[in-house]
Amino acid sequence: KTKLEKLKTLKLLLLVPLTAVVAGSGVCPGADKKGGVATGAGPGYQERETWTRQMDFIMSCVGFAVGLGNVWRFPYLCYKNGGGVFLIPYLLIVFVGGIPIFFLEIALGQFMKAGSINVWNIAPLFKGLGYASMVIVFFCNTYYIMVLAWGFYYLIKSFNATLPWSTCNNEWNTPSCIEIFHQQDCSNGSLSNATVTGNMTCAELEDARSNKVLNISSGLDEAGQVNWELTLCLMAVWVLVYFCVWKGVKSTGKIVYFTATFPYVVLIILLVRGVTLPGAYNGIMYYIKPDWSKLQEAQVWIDAGTQIFFSYAIGLGALTALGSYNRFNNDCYKDAFILALINSGTSFFSGFVVFSILGFMAAEQGVDVSQVAESGPGLAFIAYPKAVSLMPVAPLWAALFFFMLLLLGLDSQFVGVEGFITGILDLFPGKYQHRYKREIAVALCCLLCFIIDLSMVTQGGMYVFQLFDYYSASGMTLLWQALWECIVVAWVYGADRFMDDVARMIGYRPFPWMKWCWSFLTPCLCMGIFLFHLVNYKQLTYNNVYVYPWWGEVIGWCLALSSMLCIPVSLLYKLFRAKGTLREVSAHTQTHGGEDVNSDTKVLRWREILIKLRLCFLWRETGNSCVCACAALEFT
Repeated sequence: KTKLEKLKTLKLLLLVPLTAVVAGSGVCPGADKKGGVATGAGPGYQERETWTRQMDFIMSCVGFAVGLGNVWRFPYLCYKNGGGVFLIPYLLIVFVGGIPIFFLEIALGQFMKAGSINVWNIAPLFKGLGYASMVIVFFCNTYYIMVLAWGFYYLIKSFNATLPWSTCNNEWNTPSCIEIFHQQDCSNGSLSNATVTGNMTCAELEDARSNKVLNISSGLDEAGQVNWELTLCLMAVWVLVYFCVWKGVKSTGKIVYFTATFPYVVLIILLVRGVTLPGAYNGIMYYIKPDWSKLQEAQVWIDAGTQIFFSYAIGLGALTALGSYNRFNNDCYKDAFILALINSGTSFFSGFVVFSILGFMAAEQGVDVSQVAESGPGLAFIAYPKAVSLMPVAPLWAALFFFMLLLLGLDSQFVGVEGFITGILDLFPGKYQHRYKREIAVALCCLLCFIIDLSMVTQGGMYVFQLFDYYSASGMTLLWQALWECIVVAWVYGADRFMDDVARMIGYRPFPWMKWCWSFLTPCLCMGIFLFHLVNYKQLTYNNVYVYPWWGEVIGWCLALSSMLCIPVSLLYKLFRAKGTLREVSAHTQTHGGEDVNSDTKVLRWREILIKLRLCFLWRETGNSCVCACAALEFT
């Protein structure tokens, strides 16, 4: 009877808040009703939010990772690099680089229950990785929203009986404007609405109209006037983003159900319409027809790797932030494969939609598909609108297309802002809590980005946009970030140790392939593509005509280095600030790196140990002293 009373007392002691056990942490653990982890709150500490249901997390990741790059970049790369043959290097790099890092970032956020900065408390010397990702995602949030502003502007202009870009009756048209041209007209030297003078080509005549629509100046050094219509569109989009993000994942998780799924409805509608048009078959065959000789070209493999790192949104820290709102025992390993399948499948499917329409456009103009196929903003705001203007009921298809672009970019934008805000707020401990701290932080972020975006709504704004796009948040910066993430997790924190942490969360150990990729294959892949980009670096140009001045490239490299240097600078700063020799500092970091680990994770480990100790006492009554000894040793 005495032993039973002691066991009851022990049970009560083990289940009370562990504030006293986790010295000074101020956090009390508890399991939520859904089996997740609710980080109890000591005085002044807010409980971390979790997704209302797991599908919220899936939809948010789909909305963030599946974006404009899947629609306007992958199809172009596929046809350019050998059609269906491009899928061979693409899928190989998906399994070697894309999925392993995608899974690593989500699992790291879920385990540490922190944003993109505090997750690197697992290796305090390399906390610069978190600051680097914050810089990248800030730049990405700043310039990416311009695509949404353009899309919103075109969407508004689509609600006209006659599309503005389909006629030459506008006040901004030049005498060289053409409405519908055929290739034979170029060779004859005459057009229906204009006469070809001098050595002008059809491409130049088209650019005359395109440049007028976009109102582009002569260069980066000529800012020109502010486009107030575009400014109002930019402001409207930022306000929309603010109200999608300001209340956290509880509201964001609901909005993405529409913004992530409706674009697929529009893609299916556009595909059905596209394949019924004349010339669609030729366009689709041009997209998927294999050219096996392309596999021998290094550029094909580089394009595949770059596209995967770009479209999977790796290195931005937003995936880590999304994962931090998961339940602790969520199966993020399975989620990574599901999300990768959705992402890559959307890219491939979008190619049929785009090239069926471009095939129709090429047939109407009597040219080869290669002469109308473009990538990036050129596809979204020049080639595709022109193709749509040739279709019956053009305003309907234009409105559908630009509404799809708006939704594709919108969820990527507000999830990116969510990732940035999560990282910022995690830097402030509970004693700095304020009732409207989140709302104020989101407002300041949106306002700062809007002020920077004003440089992109001028006549020279396209040059500024391309500068941000080329240097700040794509290509080498993402590869550099992914390389260091793998090195730190696999070789500093320990690949086996992280695999044990994942197993503690999901209940089983992932296939060793992940560990091999983090340790060897993925770093080699990232380093190879990074060096290839560095060796084959070319001076930035716009439209293959305008060459950026030297000071423009200096600004671009400053944007790139502002994130890349965060890692070595932070490492050196911590080493110089630390006391003792380099060997002592390294040994201390390896041994006590967990001291900086987020308090939620420390509580989880203490709770697991105490539960084992409780089982030890219970099992001891049945004579199982071996288990008791192991549990007590770990507790000690």
